[in-house]
Amino acid sequence: MTNKPLVEGVTQRFYDALAAQYDKFYQDWDSAVKEEGAFLQGLFDKEGLPAAASVLDCACGVGTQAIGLAALGYAVTASDISAGEIEEAKKKAAARGVAIRFEQADFRALEPVFPEQFDAVIAMDNALPHMLTAEDLAKAVASITGRLRKGGVFVASIRDYDGILQQKPAFSPPYVHKTAAGQRVLFQTWEWQGENYKFVQYVIDDEDTVSVSRFACEYRATRREELTKLLYDGGCSEVKWLFPEETGFYQPVVAARK
Repeated sequence: MTNKPLVEGVTQRFYDALAAQYDKFYQDWDSAVKEEGAFLQGLFDKEGLPAAASVLDCACGVGTQAIGLAALGYAVTASDISAGEIEEAKKKAAARGVAIRFEQADFRALEPVFPEQFDAVIAMDNALPHMLTAEDLAKAVASITGRLRKGGVFVASIRDYDGILQQKPAFSPPYVHKTAAGQRVLFQTWEWQGENYKFVQYVIDDEDTVSVSRFACEYRATRREELTKLLYDGGCSEVKWLFPEETGFYQPVVAARK
């Protein structure tokens, strides 16, 4: 990966194409919005953040976490590299009556878009491993921690790559969702090249007719030790890892205080 802005690259095209179908990854997207908002609220409460804290969701996608937090009273600003996902998120927020400032931004370069700082910054759903080199990950973490106020908290969820790298699986187990007219099957294939892998997401709608959608991207398997060091280098005074068996959340979560 070069140092060109991600908005010019494969990652943006991947999410632009995926934006209109992102709901399909959930059995009930609105329920997921409430659940993930409540999960983050519980984490923020434990970290001592105020009820109306300012939050930057710097990888907001279609707004799953941003909308959930805004509905709970947080002052939410949201950004993403994908113009398609930003437009979808705006529509979803308006339909649910929540006020969120949306901007398109590369999270390696947040300051030009957001000169202010926030009580919390989040990057959920395995966003950081889109950084395909150690240099780009370092740039992203420095950019993100730079948008945190002193005492602020950064929260991210990330796949358990420490475990995954031991096996380097070629695919992920499928999800099957019942629909009004049949079922939907979602699965991924992973083609490894060192610690990077080419990722293909398939969405199969098996209803009156069968339709298949295919979306391709790339990730870098980011280890917890590497991310922890970068967060400390970025001025964080405490870094904690929380795991699904203790949180009930589907991915490991890092919480870092500046």
